[in-house]
Amino acid sequence: MKPSTMLGSTRGYSGTLGKVGNCQIGVSVHAASDAASCPLAWRLFLPEKWDLPEAAGQRARCRVPGDERHRPKWQLALEMLDELAATGLRPDVLVADIDYGANASFRRGLEERGLAFALQVKGELTAYPATAEPHQPVYGGLGPRPLPRYRTRPVSLREHVLDAGWDQAVTITWRKGSKGPMTSAFIALRVRLAGRRPKPALDGTIPLRWLIAQWPDGQDEPVKYWISNLPADIPVPDLVRLAKLRWRIEHDYRELKTSLGLDHFEGRSFAGWHRHVTLVTAAHLFLTEQRTDPRAPARA
Repeated sequence: MKPSTMLGSTRGYSGTLGKVGNCQIGVSVHAASDAASCPLAWRLFLPEKWDLPEAAGQRARCRVPGDERHRPKWQLALEMLDELAATGLRPDVLVADIDYGANASFRRGLEERGLAFALQVKGELTAYPATAEPHQPVYGGLGPRPLPRYRTRPVSLREHVLDAGWDQAVTITWRKGSKGPMTSAFIALRVRLAGRRPKPALDGTIPLRWLIAQWPDGQDEPVKYWISNLPADIPVPDLVRLAKLRWRIEHDYRELKTSLGLDHFEGRSFAGWHRHVTLVTAAHLFLTEQRTDPRAPARA
């Protein structure tokens, strides 16, 4: 399987810069495969109140650059993806959690950049069925011509999956966990996403996307949902493995915090925070290379 890129947010730093719930919030982009993963970029999230005039003294004490302003986390993520792309690092597939997947502006940003993705979303996100077609209203001769639009009401992803029924689910093992193979039942459907900011073609058609739902045996309804713009002919097991690959970021955070001191930063400067996460990332990369290098000495 090709490497992919994933996004994450981590909080819980003990420093005083940016008192967001008494902690600092970082946004990260990671490179990942089935075998290994490592952070590629970090951004420190600044809350909106740090842009206010009364925060000028605090910004000066923390040496926050004058052009550094509040941006939502999804925007920080897009900025990092653009910077990585400028160096030739462009993901084959991007995976992210609900915080990003549920954001229409973030999804639009990925589409505009031509990036493939598999994003976890909420079941309340709405979509049209694959068979839905836009209707062209009759032009009355006055004003601009009306745009094609769908006449049927979109329904939630949850409703699409429930209408398909659990009988359509297939059992898939996506990886081996610490307690054995990780297996569950999944339904994969083709839908046309509605919600905010859909991007239809000139004829009004909204493109088809994958809807993946995890519906374990014995549950009354699905427990997780993903959307993806991966090709229509991708095998469903590969689709599920990619959507589930975000477990690697949790593995990274656990090692970064428990073994390498990611959450031990107690500095008070903007640049200091970024130096800290850079050094921690370098240490993580070294350990990852040691683990994956067949020539590295085995542990005693």
